[in-house]
Amino acid sequence: MLSQTVINRLKEIVGEKNVVTDKTGLFSYSYDGTLLSGEPLGVVSPQTTEQVVELVKYLNEQNIKLIPRGAGTNESGGSIPVENSVVVNFARMNKIIEIDTENFVAVVQPGVINFDLQLELEKKGFYYPPDPSSYKASTLGGNLAECSGGPKCFKYGVTRDYILGIEVVLPNGKVINTGGRNFKSEPGYDLTRIFCGSEGILGFVTKIIVRVIPKPITTRTMLATYEKVEDASQTVADIVAAGIIPTTLEFMDHLLINTTEDFSHAGLDRDAGAVLIIEIDGYPEDMDEQVEMIGEITKKANAREFRVAQTAAEVNQIWTSRRCAFGSVSRVRPSYGVNDITVPRSNFPQAIEGILKVAKDFGVTIGVVAHAGDGNLHPLILFDQRNKEEVETVHAAEQALCKMALGLGGTISGEHGIGLVKKKYLDSEFTPAAMEAFRRIKKTFDPQNRVNPGKIVNM
Repeated sequence: MLSQTVINRLKEIVGEKNVVTDKTGLFSYSYDGTLLSGEPLGVVSPQTTEQVVELVKYLNEQNIKLIPRGAGTNESGGSIPVENSVVVNFARMNKIIEIDTENFVAVVQPGVINFDLQLELEKKGFYYPPDPSSYKASTLGGNLAECSGGPKCFKYGVTRDYILGIEVVLPNGKVINTGGRNFKSEPGYDLTRIFCGSEGILGFVTKIIVRVIPKPITTRTMLATYEKVEDASQTVADIVAAGIIPTTLEFMDHLLINTTEDFSHAGLDRDAGAVLIIEIDGYPEDMDEQVEMIGEITKKANAREFRVAQTAAEVNQIWTSRRCAFGSVSRVRPSYGVNDITVPRSNFPQAIEGILKVAKDFGVTIGVVAHAGDGNLHPLILFDQRNKEEVETVHAAEQALCKMALGLGGTISGEHGIGLVKKKYLDSEFTPAAMEAFRRIKKTFDPQNRVNPGKIVNM
């Protein structure tokens, strides 16, 4: 429990309304998108970089650890508070400072919701490609911390490819600026890239300079429906092998088709084994030929239906079905574990086979949704967290999924991070020397282990 003296000082720094210490209020910040939870001593919501600096310095003096938090959509336990910690909530640092379309740049605070930036950019004919499925809730600071991807990452890349520069309050309270507004690399170490994907363990990002791009002139959205999961997964490999680079190439299996259809009513075939959502963009004169090529590839892979969305409403329906996928499975079981593994694109069919084998071996229900274009799969294991035996089985299955991905030349996390959930698997992917390098980087920035301790690596 925080002393009244500490509480009073925190209120002086950020304002009385921006400090939470009551039990009910703290509960809202005790969990994230996982089943994990922790109890913070308090929650503070700064609005300026100067306030963050004061908070860091004061809480260091009080020997209290700090946990950065965005919208709490984290899927790896990265924003779970640990013992003797205060959550620094960035939701109120939510200003879009500048949109400079002449230089293809936007400057934002970390609490800006991804979707809110998209809406403002759209007014100017621009957009920001990294758009995770949580984009209507997740913040750009959180996207940066996890190096989030999203449906468009096959063609356009992930968050790290669009972060030009950042302002950071280090764990000692000092402020540094990395990168800048240009697209050229800066002299010395690329500190911007070190922070992107560091899951909030190295400092507090208080300003972000992102690259934005003009909206494409034309977009075409297609839906391919399959009898078998294997045929859909083979189509993914075939499209890539043909040299076609869709904007998005999204995969959902039979379970997800039905749970999303219950909510979205997008007209998906409930009897299908899998669907692919395929989208291309570019110049109008290039569209018809690409659509025809993609259609032929799907037919060769035994697609039972291939259709092109004809209206904006139809496109929106299709994408609503994809973006509601995670939450929709709660209609089947009360709990689900979101897994995040990535394999080389050419190994996507083998990864699907591997997931089906894990489901059979462990006797669990797994629904699969994937950013198939870049080999990023999200197997959702359904269970009841009140059943301890089920929980143990789920953890064993999750470990098997990670092992399978590594065996196919992949990684244990494509965009959701390591946090607490996958920390125990990290040394299966990296050598002892690499793990020691991770620890040394953490210690260089945070020698006292005060910022988001216990995440990714042990100190």
